[in-house]
Amino acid sequence: KVKRFYALKIKDFSSKSLRTIFDKHIDRSAQIVTDDWKGYRPIKDFIITQIPSNKDRNFPVLHTMIHQVKSWIRTTYSWVSESNINRYLSEFCFRINRSQSKQTIFNNLIKRMVDRKPVLQKDLICS
Repeated sequence: KVKRFYALKIKDFSSKSLRTIFDKHIDRSAQIVTDDWKGYRPIKDFIITQIPSNKDRNFPVLHTMIHQVKSWIRTTYSWVSESNINRYLSEFCFRINRSQSKQTIFNNLIKRMVDRKPVLQKDLICS
């Protein structure tokens, strides 16, 4: 089951481009399993285990998510702008990630509200 999903358009499949998503979304102590793509090899400051691809059978959940992203974009938008593709991907990720926490999202909101310092009416009114 997918707990968190992030997608990002990258320029190419070089380690420099791949690093963008690593630095933005992956904790350095995470155990990462990837295919044997050579672009991951220069990324030494993450714990990466590479396994050879088995005709796309190694990562079925990943392939399902890729299929869902493509289907969602095709059925939601009539045209996709190159300059806005990351916005579309971010929206999809937001929807998927929030759908995973439907049972706890209201509870978390209430906890955050209770834990915050109160805002008084006098602080809201500009004089």
